[in-house]
Amino acid sequence: MTFLDLIENRYSVRAYKPDPVEKEKLEYVLEAARLAPTAANRQPFQLLIIETAGRKQELVRIYGRPFFTQAPLVICSCAIRSQAWTRKQDNANFGHVDATIAMDHLILAAAEQGLGTCWIAAFDPVATKEVLGLPGVEPVVLTTLGYPADARGTKNRKPLSELVRYGHW
Repeated sequence: MTFLDLIENRYSVRAYKPDPVEKEKLEYVLEAARLAPTAANRQPFQLLIIETAGRKQELVRIYGRPFFTQAPLVICSCAIRSQAWTRKQDNANFGHVDATIAMDHLILAAAEQGLGTCWIAAFDPVATKEVLGLPGVEPVVLTTLGYPADARGTKNRKPLSELVRYGHW
């Protein structure tokens, strides 16, 4: 399978089998996140792995959709702004970007391993910090992780002509 085939076939899973994720596959996707590029190679992120079994009541505070706690695992990518590279010209901190890139690598590696994920940005950040006990780090994005129990639907993407410009705006 080519990389573009992998991307084309990956989809946001919204139903999961109860099967656990094997330790080897979890470590594989975590390694993909570790190898992700970050600004100045600072790696200002932490990944928090949450087992959902027995935690449904508290986890629904973070994100209330049923599939969120149906997946055996949830992963939260957190930015550590104090460790991130900051661009001098405009003081832009790249912690969120770096945490996002790491999650993207993790999600693509999961698809390669036959695992399903769902990129979740519509979570409650205050509840996330409380439920997960986050110590001054910022939750950026979450994903479910497990074996899909649904099928990929149609993907709608804009054509390149609407997304790419050459040379100038």
